[in-house]
Amino acid sequence: MKILVQQVKGSYKLLFYDGKHVRGVGITEMTDTPKGPRPVRYRLRWGSHKEYRATPSKDLISQLRDGEVRMVKPDPLFEEFLHAFQIRTGTVSACRICLLDDRYTPITDDNFVIFGKNEKICLECGRRELRRELAPIGHMSRDTLRHFEELLVSTRNLDRVLALVQPEKLSMKSALFDRIDAHPVLATAKLTELPLPHAFVTASQVEALMPAQQLAVDAGLLYGKDLLVVAATASGKTFIGEMAGMKNYLAGRGRMLFLVPLVALANQKYERFNERYSSFAKTGLLTGVSRLNLPETRKVGDRNPMAPILVGTYEGLDNMIRCGQKMQNIATVVIDEVQMLEDPERGHRLDGLVARLKYLAPQAQFLYLSATIGLPKTLAKKLNCQLVRYDDRPVALERYLLFTERKQKIPTIKKLTTEEYTNTSSKGFRGQTIIFTNARARCHTIADALGMRAAAYHAGLTSQERREVETKFLGGKLMAVVTTAALGAGVDFPASQVIFDALAMGRDWLSVQEFNQMAGRAGRPDFHDLGKVVLLAEPGGSYSRENPFTEEEVAMRLLKGVMEEVAPVHDLEQSSEEYVANAVACGGEEADLARINTMMVGSLEPVLPELIAHKLVQKQGTKIELTPLARVMSEHFIGIERLLEIIRLVREKDEPLDIIAELQSEGMEKEELQKKEKGGKNNWSGKGHGKR
Repeated sequence: MKILVQQVKGSYKLLFYDGKHVRGVGITEMTDTPKGPRPVRYRLRWGSHKEYRATPSKDLISQLRDGEVRMVKPDPLFEEFLHAFQIRTGTVSACRICLLDDRYTPITDDNFVIFGKNEKICLECGRRELRRELAPIGHMSRDTLRHFEELLVSTRNLDRVLALVQPEKLSMKSALFDRIDAHPVLATAKLTELPLPHAFVTASQVEALMPAQQLAVDAGLLYGKDLLVVAATASGKTFIGEMAGMKNYLAGRGRMLFLVPLVALANQKYERFNERYSSFAKTGLLTGVSRLNLPETRKVGDRNPMAPILVGTYEGLDNMIRCGQKMQNIATVVIDEVQMLEDPERGHRLDGLVARLKYLAPQAQFLYLSATIGLPKTLAKKLNCQLVRYDDRPVALERYLLFTERKQKIPTIKKLTTEEYTNTSSKGFRGQTIIFTNARARCHTIADALGMRAAAYHAGLTSQERREVETKFLGGKLMAVVTTAALGAGVDFPASQVIFDALAMGRDWLSVQEFNQMAGRAGRPDFHDLGKVVLLAEPGGSYSRENPFTEEEVAMRLLKGVMEEVAPVHDLEQSSEEYVANAVACGGEEADLARINTMMVGSLEPVLPELIAHKLVQKQGTKIELTPLARVMSEHFIGIERLLEIIRLVREKDEPLDIIAELQSEGMEKEELQKKEKGGKNNWSGKGHGKR
């Protein structure tokens, strides 16, 4: 039996250990005698007994002679006593906290944690101390606690882990969640080696392909193949569309449509194409236009819908089709940010638009671009195209997770953005930050706190104000832009760091796809050596009572989550809107209408009986005839439920403002009801989600 000896406040505690359990505990004192130090007042308890019993000192000496004695720490007095009785001893490294509880746990290379001033305790005691320190913070999910424990195992340092919830001890080294390494750049072809028109090669100002571009060329990009290209942000997806579009145009096959989800992004693409290719191909811009006659809302760019290169928003182009205009001479259709098919509000419209374009331009080459798609092979099959996937990042990405109270978020953001701005990459660019938050007001609060070198950026600004921010950021004059999550897939800000002040979009938690899209904006190969993503999670924090989970739970789910398959299901309202829009596109021919409907990725509800019942359409032989009200549905992007409600309100109310207010109120109530029906789920691990 092993006997562990530890000095405790002038006495000596002895643990009798059989290799698995402590069987007995003894306490003795030492006194000086003419023959040297000797034990006195020896007490012993054995087994389950709680009371100590006085025991003769000679019994202690016998026990020590029969056992294997180990000192927890060297002690000259006790060791002199052992030497006098020719009892051999050694030292052992044991957990001090376990010894206090009369347990013995050896400290080994794989079972220790640094605690306090470089003291080593066992891993289990480290876990208990961690939970005790985290308890005052409030409720933490199992995933979050498990994350802290995993960090404890990896760092072996309790103070470093606790620094994640103590801003005054902020340690980015401890906050590192994971790292996605950059991969060596594949050998790629020069543009002059490819079957591309000389005029395009010269105007593009590009010498050689990037890896994702090379894979697209290998997959038949320059020979008319339809492709779904899934590659990280800054991997050159836009230029893939340019190569195909310009080759098709210069070969006389027809025009290029380049469609994006946001006006700001359309403006940016328009300026890019106009600057590069204006010598041989005019670029047109097709976006919604405000009815207010203000300088910042007036038309920007050439609005010619018949331009060789037509850049537009999804709805901008779709409005033309829904009004009955035909798409003529189209050779290339590029759908940027195709993951928007999953958007709860706009996904059905993009789905219908793609199907209508396929019908109207059957010979066109279709290219779908995205940085984030769940199960891309499945989507490629649904779109009837070939998948080009490039998962490697051209720049390494480090992801950090910090737990902090809301009041500490802005000081932490200020510290991180200021430090990043002092860094200069090997390419000569300063470190700049995109900060995502959940509300426009919060954008301004953070930007004001950061000072003159930061700016808010959101859809509530005028186009002129947004362009000023874009120009300053691209020129390196801003250390940070603070934007809403709604612009996560939007304008191209070449940032080295992305910080999440909030993990919500409005009141709803981000999906894994949205998070990855936004996080992927950190680190650009032409600008930076490293990308950083920092999540600031408030333990127990939430933005809506209707949505379950807390911010630190969501952080763990986003970092570990898997993106879902793109498989939208369109409800009655959405299905009826797309049905009448498809009918306009094909002139109502029943066979053609069925063909367009089957080309959609999402599933439509059987809406024809409802439309006929409400006398919105009627069948005339093999043709579906639309009434003027059905055409209103198509042109104004509304479904049957909304239309019937408008008709009811027009009959009941005289004032247009009263009708609008009622519609707005009912729309909000319907939205809340849908969230409750979905149970506030989110698509973190193969489940549905409850976004707005």
